Amino acid sequence: MSISASQVKELREKTGAGMMDCKKALTEANGDFQKAIEILRKKGASVAAKRAERSANEGVVITKVSDDYSKGIILEVNCETDFVANSNDFIQFADFVLNAIEVYNPKNLDELFSLTHEGKSLKDTLTDIIGKIGEKIEVSRFAVESSENGVLVGYIHHGSKLGVLVKADNVKEVGKEDLALILKDVAMQIAAMKPDYIAPENVPAEVIEKEKEIYREVAKKEGKPENILEKIAEGKLKKYYEENTLVEQAYIKDNTKTIGDLIKEYNKKYSSDAKITLFHRFHLSDENK
Repeated sequence: MSISASQVKELREKTGAGMMDCKKALTEANGDFQKAIEILRKKGASVAAKRAERSANEGVVITKVSDDYSKGIILEVNCETDFVANSNDFIQFADFVLNAIEVYNPKNLDELFSLTHEGKSLKDTLTDIIGKIGEKIEVSRFAVESSENGVLVGYIHHGSKLGVLVKADNVKEVGKEDLALILKDVAMQIAAMKPDYIAPENVPAEVIEKEKEIYREVAKKEGKPENILEKIAEGKLKKYYEENTLVEQAYIKDNTKTIGDLIKEYNKKYSSDAKITLFHRFHLSDENK
């Protein structure tokens, strides 16, 4: 049967698939619109299967924080090329996933992709966007955090390749806005300086002992006396904390202060006991950072 240009246009508008793909699907479906949609969706699944082994190292990191700072989300969605990462279709898909996470608070990716949001299955929507764009697309990770008496702040570095979500607890209502501004700077610090832990007390004992063992061994090889090796190791450990724990790092906007000093100043001003309790740093395709 003859397929009209208006049918092709309607199917394209409905699915976002290419003109030729729409025409082929309608021809195969003998003009049956719903069947043509199914054919295109199956094609999407086929594309997804073909792309499964491809690497998806581009994409975006996005965050969303509630107006009262009580809830925050950070999400990483990947694709194969930077061109697709900047496309409207990809960005709209990432926003759709972010909104679904905000509404349903899934605990993990399996739970996320079992959801239906705004009448659309997350799993089917992913398959559809893969079919439409023709690249491997995946939601690699997300985190949802909340606090009844705290402040959550998100930061996205220019280009949306790197994002941070940071949380402080024990915050008085009167100082929330000020702390949110401070935490924006703290989030930028985390993005730039890549701390591994919040504070020295958060560093696992085995990590500390491993560091000290290295310092003792180096000092020993340098000919330092046995009786001062431990003291040397402890001194080096202070430097380790300054480099790898957030509160001991020098503040990038004023290196006469540490991040810990910023929080102490805030607490003194508001007679509070606010503490940074958590952060997530998502860098595209880098699971550890």
